[in-house]
Amino acid sequence: MGARKKHAPKRGSLAFSPRKRARSLNPVIKYWPKLDVEGVKPLGFAGYKAGMTHVFYIDNYQYSPYAGQEVFSAVTIVETPPLRVIGLTSYTVDTVNNRLVNFKTAYAEEVPAFVKRRIVTFSSATGKKNLEEIEANLDKIKVLRLLVSTQPVLAGIHKKTPEVFELQLGGSSSIEEKFNYAKERLGGEIPVDEVFKPGDVIDVIAVTKGKGFQGPVKRWGIKLLSHKARKSRRKPGALGPWKPTATRYTVPLAGQTGFHRRTIYHVKILDIKKPEDFDHPLSFRRYGMLRNQFLFLKGSVPGPAKRLIKMRFTVRPVREEFTQPVEITYINL
Repeated sequence: MGARKKHAPKRGSLAFSPRKRARSLNPVIKYWPKLDVEGVKPLGFAGYKAGMTHVFYIDNYQYSPYAGQEVFSAVTIVETPPLRVIGLTSYTVDTVNNRLVNFKTAYAEEVPAFVKRRIVTFSSATGKKNLEEIEANLDKIKVLRLLVSTQPVLAGIHKKTPEVFELQLGGSSSIEEKFNYAKERLGGEIPVDEVFKPGDVIDVIAVTKGKGFQGPVKRWGIKLLSHKARKSRRKPGALGPWKPTATRYTVPLAGQTGFHRRTIYHVKILDIKKPEDFDHPLSFRRYGMLRNQFLFLKGSVPGPAKRLIKMRFTVRPVREEFTQPVEITYINL
C-alpha cells in the first residue's frame, strides 16, 4: 500500500471520547463557580428548551467589529418555570480525601404531590430536627445547597414527573447568611429573574439529540473510500498495525451517536421575557404554549425540544464589557 499523497487532520475529535450514552436526562453539574456578588444568590437554574428563532439587536461590545451596529443572531428559547425548594443539603470537607461529605439534609414540611412522582420515599418527619442540627453546626459546614424540583406541570410540555437536583448557594456572604436565605426559601419558589438578569454570561449543561447506532462516516466524519474499495466504502482505511494485535480506541468505528452530556461555555442571555409582554399567544412546534418566563440565549444549545437545560454562571473568565445587556430591536415571534 502506497504512502498518502497529502496531509490531513484526523477525522473526528477524540476530546469527547468515549462517545457513550448519557447516564440520565438530568445531568449533574460537577463544578460550581465562585461568584463575587453581594448577598446570597443561587448559582444556577433549569428550564426546558422550547425552540429557536432569531432577533436583531444593537451590538454594544466595544471590541466587536460591529460595535454600535444592528446585528442578526439566532437565539434559543428556554422556558423557565419557577423552581420549588424542597430541601436543604449541607456538606463538610474531608481534607484527607479532598472531597465533600454530606452532613445533613433537611426536607420541607410540605411538598406538592407531583414531587412524589420522583421521590417515592419522601419523608419530612426529620426535616425540622435536621434543620436544627445544621444550624447548630454551621462552623463545620462549608457548602450549602438547595434541593430543588422543576415544575413541568406549569410548562406547556404535557409532563408531570419533575427533575430533582441541587443548586449551590454562592456570593460573598457568610455561611450564616446563606443558611438564613435557604431557611426562608424552604418550601417556596425561586423565579429565574431572582438568579439571572439580561446580559449575564452562563454555561449550559444538557444532553444532545440521540441518533442511535451509526456507522463511522456519520459518527466520525471520515470520507467514503474509492468505488474500487474491497467489500465496503463506509469503513476506515485500516484498523491499525499488525503489532500490537489490537484495535486502538482512536480508530473511527461504528457506535452510539448523540445522546451525550455536553457543556457549552459563554452563552449570553440577551433578554428575559414573559408571555404577557406579547399581544398574542406564543407557541413552538413540538413543544407547545409558553406559559412562564423564558430566556433568549444567544446561539444554540444541546438537545431537542422539551429537553431539560441546566444553566450556571460561567466558570471561565469573561470581560466585564461583554456582560452588559443589549437593546433588542426585533424579535421573530
